[in-house]
Amino acid sequence: MKVLCFGVGQAGGNVLDALLRYEQRTNADYVVDAVAYNTASADLRGLDLVPEENRILFGADEVSGHGVGADNELAAELAERDSRQLLRGTDDSPTSTADAFLIFAGLGGGTGSGAAPVLAKHLQRIYEQPIYGVGILPAADEGALYSRNAARSLKTFVDVTDHVFAFDNGAWAKSGEDVAQAHDSMNEELVRRLGILFASGEVSESGTVGESVVDSSEVINTLRGGGISTIGYAASELPESDDGGGFSIKGLLGGGSSSVDELDSINRITTQTRKAVLGRLTLPCDVDSASRGLVVVSGPPEWLNRKAIERSRTWVEEQTGSMEVRGGDYPLPESNHVGVLVLLGDVSRSDRVAEVRSTAVEAERDRRDREADDTSADAGDDAEGVVDERLDTLF
Repeated sequence: MKVLCFGVGQAGGNVLDALLRYEQRTNADYVVDAVAYNTASADLRGLDLVPEENRILFGADEVSGHGVGADNELAAELAERDSRQLLRGTDDSPTSTADAFLIFAGLGGGTGSGAAPVLAKHLQRIYEQPIYGVGILPAADEGALYSRNAARSLKTFVDVTDHVFAFDNGAWAKSGEDVAQAHDSMNEELVRRLGILFASGEVSESGTVGESVVDSSEVINTLRGGGISTIGYAASELPESDDGGGFSIKGLLGGGSSSVDELDSINRITTQTRKAVLGRLTLPCDVDSASRGLVVVSGPPEWLNRKAIERSRTWVEEQTGSMEVRGGDYPLPESNHVGVLVLLGDVSRSDRVAEVRSTAVEAERDRRDREADDTSADAGDDAEGVVDERLDTLF
């Protein structure tokens, strides 16, 4: 699947850089071009792999390249005002070769959470390809302001894109890591999953093609209809062959018969499928609230047992209650792992999203109460009504 990628704000640019690094490391080819936007010039200079000519500073007349702080309303305003400048970022990009556009943004800060939805809205207006967002939720300890920004930005992002891949920093933070280490490791977890998803339909250098290829149409169909998705992934290291001649894939090049035990293959694939779904997802959620799913099994061709892949797909159907679960294989002849990626689309229940929203509503209520000279005696009544009425989208 070919994607044209945009990184908006510091977090969005850093994740985009990480995706390009992962693509290089795995010798893949799914990013047709990469463009980064920011209101802070220092953040653009800090990128490594986004081409310099594709690093676009906007809002310079107002903030002089120093960023907007955590003011996502200002960022949205500046992005709207400079929308033509943002769209010029695609002028030299091979847009016609892209199957989809992908916009990365941290939803808790200012520039990404405010400007990414504006960019998505204008791309939707011009291009026919699906526009997907990759929204990064702040951890709970990042404060109420970041939760308020994230809740409003996520709501807006979902409205103006064809789908949003969500990643929750709070679910992936590790104790003992400093901020830079934490962000690097979390970015790696996210781009590994996206990289496998987008590369899964590629033909390997050896010419190996999957029996049931997961191409761009499978991904697009899984994401159709909008909403929020989450991704799970798990992998198992393969045993070395008894003769020391590499992993147990003797028949890979056509010589000798396979030494892979069918039962071992089935057990590995079905076990990793369960771990992918029941382990850490990019966004913690109720699995049975997903409307659609996609299962991608990767590894050396002889380990990609068709019976196991079908069993895994059926198991995901049972867990989600959805009959729209696709499945396929992604042969990796040089790999020493069998991995399973599970994409769950249109997730409707997530305690983490509810928590962010609740914190955001409380922060908004406090802000409004501080601004008001006299607070209505009924302000605390019907909390759910206050949620719906006060937590507006950005535009």
